[in-house]
Amino acid sequence: MKPLTLEWVQKAEADYITARREYFAEELPNYDAACFHAQQCAEKYLKARLVEANIAFGKTHDLSAILLLILPIEPLWEFMRDDLGSLTDRAVEVRYPGMCADAEDAKSAIEITQKVRELIRGSFGLDE
Repeated sequence: MKPLTLEWVQKAEADYITARREYFAEELPNYDAACFHAQQCAEKYLKARLVEANIAFGKTHDLSAILLLILPIEPLWEFMRDDLGSLTDRAVEVRYPGMCADAEDAKSAIEITQKVRELIRGSFGLDE
């Protein structure tokens, strides 16, 4: 694995830990933060896959757009398109007034992220 890929993986793992910590907090769980960090984890894992494959990408947080860059080398990952779109929407909406995530939103965001995490870690030969 390339050193830069590893950096992306480490940053993704930090977001994964934060998302889970906020979701499972016994006092004052921050479901907005759980959704945001779940999206960030998925984004960084997807970008790690691009880096490892030498595929350039711009600055975007749209997980569906990032997936489009990956599909030529991982066509079976198409099944993630709807979930990634949902995760992008959920993470963006809760960052602004008028929308707050609840426990179900956070649970769904973390579940989607876990799928992305498992898939990409598996592609790199990394353990859970």
